[in-house]
Amino acid sequence: ADIDALWIAWDGPWGLGGRQKRIALDRAIRIWPDLSPIRSQPLQALLRDAELGLINRRRRGEGTQFEALTEYQAGMDRRRIDWKASARHAALYARENEAERNNQIVFAFDCGQAMCEPIDGLPRLDRAVSAGLTAAYVALKGGDRTMLFGFARRPVLASPFVSETRGFARLQQAAAGLDYMQGEEANYTLALATLSARLKRRSLVVLFSDFSDTTAAELMIESLARLTRRHAVVFVTLEDRELAGFTEAEPDSIDHMARAVTADALARQRQLVLTRLRRMGVDVIEAPHEHVGFALIDHYLALRAQEAIAG
Repeated sequence: ADIDALWIAWDGPWGLGGRQKRIALDRAIRIWPDLSPIRSQPLQALLRDAELGLINRRRRGEGTQFEALTEYQAGMDRRRIDWKASARHAALYARENEAERNNQIVFAFDCGQAMCEPIDGLPRLDRAVSAGLTAAYVALKGGDRTMLFGFARRPVLASPFVSETRGFARLQQAAAGLDYMQGEEANYTLALATLSARLKRRSLVVLFSDFSDTTAAELMIESLARLTRRHAVVFVTLEDRELAGFTEAEPDSIDHMARAVTADALARQRQLVLTRLRRMGVDVIEAPHEHVGFALIDHYLALRAQEAIAG
């Protein structure tokens, strides 16, 4: 936010008069993202009860990183049997693996025109940043590495990877640097190509974006198709309640009926684009802004359990 001047007013010693002074500042102050979801009771309960826990613990029996050999017991997965070790010891031995950690999670934010549109009084970008930082906090608790990436017509932010929760303030500071690029359409081709060049190994890319027309959606689909060849991709978009309201409202005039028909056509085009993304291997999350953060966390934990990030 730009602050042009500061006005100071104070009363005299007897309360009979006052003075006022204007101080020219001409400076900008940083507005920090809303982190209230991180301090919420549901998330703290999730961190206490989830497998990743508030304290990092080794989880044996899952994952792909070898941890130890143990004698095979009835009920174990037979695919875990190490036949070479079993032949050497003349007994069945199974491999115990440690769950994957140190995965790379990238939270990419579209700062273009579509994400500047308000939803329930706040720009979509602000809603997305709060949800992304909440999920990033959980990922850091799970031992993964996270970074933020922002773009509009060109890339505007690329933070370094953070690997510990004490570095979360760096992500928060980077997120505060994301700005609203009014009048700029997102250049998915340049942004996602730049991001892909920075990633040296398979990562989970969480893209927060929206689209207003099919032309922009086609360019987005082509760019995401190239990204899915090397990385796991999750596309996150906020549910458009305004369109649903126009479609479900009872028409009482010709204008309302025309608005409902137009809204229904836009909603159908939107679902067609999301369906195409799902068919080419992109995980799609579409939820109201108050639920999108927890929906993303649930999806992230599911991908970790399936070992789908490291590949």
